Amino acid sequence: MPQQQGDEDEAADRSEAASILGAPKPMEADDDTDLVFTSLDAFYDEYLSQVVWRRVDGEHLAWCPEWWRHPEAIVRITTLWRAFEYLRQDVSLGLSNWWLHHADPHLAALMDPRTGPFVLCSGPGGHSDALGPLPGEPSPPELWDHPVFSLHATDPDAAPEAAPAPWE
Repeated sequence: MPQQQGDEDEAADRSEAASILGAPKPMEADDDTDLVFTSLDAFYDEYLSQVVWRRVDGEHLAWCPEWWRHPEAIVRITTLWRAFEYLRQDVSLGLSNWWLHHADPHLAALMDPRTGPFVLCSGPGGHSDALGPLPGEPSPPELWDHPVFSLHATDPDAAPEAAPAPWE
């Protein structure tokens, strides 16, 4: 499908939204890369949205028409795209594995009408910014010095006496 100017503007808006939200930069095709879809937008527009048809009513399943405004959706759909590009090369079971182990669980999490990121977006108003990041207080820095939590922490066998884990 050839892209029109409006499509290019929408793709630029998605890229800008992803950047603002702190999402990882999606992989792009290099000269030596053999990708079917050369961008996240292409994967979504030309494949995922064309093969996944659901009754999105906000009660059984939820979806946001501006999915690209949700960091979780960007990360999950990017993960789906990357897994697709890798697994499609296995002509015997690759796409079956992709559906069973990647697409089905990610789409279930995204479309969950009670707990998914689009829970407030499926109404007649479409996208909602009412949800925010998970709440959290800053953790005590010494927590992460324990070898259980850090690759850079002291090896407990080599250290004279490792600090106890915070829950001990």
